[in-house]
Amino acid sequence: MSSLPKQLRDESDFDQLPHDIPISATIADIEEKKGFIDYYRFVIEVRTRGGSKYLIYRRYSQFFNLHSDLELKHSPGDQGTSGPNTCRLPTLPGKVFIGNKKEIAENRIPELNTYMKRLLGLPTWVLLDDDIRMFFYQTESDSQHQPRALRRLRPPTRRVKTVKTNQTDVFSSPRAEVVFDFSGSGRLELSMKAGEVIFLLRRVNTDWLEGTVSNRTGIFPESFVKIIKPLPESDSDGENGGASGKGAGSYSCLRCYLLTPQGVDTRDVCVEEDISTQPSYKELLARMRDVFKVDGNIALNYRDPEGDLVRLLDDGDVALMVADGRGQRSKVKRPVNQFPWELHVTAASDLSVYNTEI
Repeated sequence: MSSLPKQLRDESDFDQLPHDIPISATIADIEEKKGFIDYYRFVIEVRTRGGSKYLIYRRYSQFFNLHSDLELKHSPGDQGTSGPNTCRLPTLPGKVFIGNKKEIAENRIPELNTYMKRLLGLPTWVLLDDDIRMFFYQTESDSQHQPRALRRLRPPTRRVKTVKTNQTDVFSSPRAEVVFDFSGSGRLELSMKAGEVIFLLRRVNTDWLEGTVSNRTGIFPESFVKIIKPLPESDSDGENGGASGKGAGSYSCLRCYLLTPQGVDTRDVCVEEDISTQPSYKELLARMRDVFKVDGNIALNYRDPEGDLVRLLDDGDVALMVADGRGQRSKVKRPVNQFPWELHVTAASDLSVYNTEI
């Protein structure tokens, strides 16, 4: 152990802490994230000993992982014996498996605020723990994210009278008529009925657009509509970075195939995730069940650089698939906002499709 943590432990000298050490954290809001699975994350304002403050974005699972790591390192042993590196950790609210995700997140805010307050109130040597410092560290992704209105940081204001402005001329807006019914496979996708007029917002990539109808907004395949008035060039640059740029409202698309004896069903699944994201095996399995509306047992597969279909069984296999996809990225031309790997979905018991060519 270095001399600095020991000196801090002995003297409890707060003034010796580095200026970038977090000393307080408060949840400012919750934010829905529509990724491979939909979840809520907490927007947290962090203050450091040096006086700076910034926002970070964390899921409950990250709180849980942090607490588990701290228990291994700092909790007393089975016999309750204390040592030089042990302390009594605050209680983390437990996991909730059933219920409305938004309500669960809202109800957790007071408990998580208390948890962070007590965690950052532990002896100063604990604050130097690498796990704590990394949890409260503002990552590049945190710094680039544009927060929405932060409810718990807004000062109280008086209600102001709303001034109505003239509505935009709908006939001058980019729009399209729905030719075929489209049923969205996720909360990001816009379900449409033939004959409806969709007002276009922007292009996601070469095949997908984002639009709005009847107070609903989402993305949809361009092949299901007839363009009446196209988007201006500045909003149609999905291939050149417009749709894949960082910030709110950006999408990445995953090409996936359902392989059956009757043929191949191809889908593009769009999520609010960066193409560098590595989802878990469980997230991918749940999303594919929803996309293809499959009730039975399914298996996830990918094609390796040799062209063989390889079955995924756990997170380690997913990591290998992602690594292979990134390695092949320079050889296979794809849109900039499309994941460099693809999924092939089969029945869990069906091995005959392994020779199917796509």
